[in-house]
Amino acid sequence: MKDLKINHLQHVGIPVTDLRTSEAFYETLGFQNVMSSTFEFAGEAGGKVAMMKNGSVIIELYQMPETELRKIRERGDGHIDHVAFDVDDVEFTFQTLKNAGFQVLEPAPVFLAFWKNGCKYFNILGPDGERLEFNQIL
Repeated sequence: MKDLKINHLQHVGIPVTDLRTSEAFYETLGFQNVMSSTFEFAGEAGGKVAMMKNGSVIIELYQMPETELRKIRERGDGHIDHVAFDVDDVEFTFQTLKNAGFQVLEPAPVFLAFWKNGCKYFNILGPDGERLEFNQIL
């Protein structure tokens, strides 16, 4: 798809069981917290997120609300939840991928009150169920 423009890998999302512990760990590797926020998931408040940056590498550490957090703890080992690509126009990218028949997971780009002016994102599924996020920082 030659019309689709991906600028660069924006971030890698990692679910964690204790955000403070994970922040401290990544700080020892030279990362700095450049954005913190909270979120709801499935109507449950209490989610926390920290964007950790070292040079041009950004890792999204997020702790789910308690109900979902139990599921992560039961899993036993960590995993990368999604890979996010930076795009200039999330609405255009959404329509382009949807029209091309990709399995888009959201009905429309989702706004989050992250960063200074927020961001919008959506996900598609890859052939093995991996989530690929397309994100525009506003």
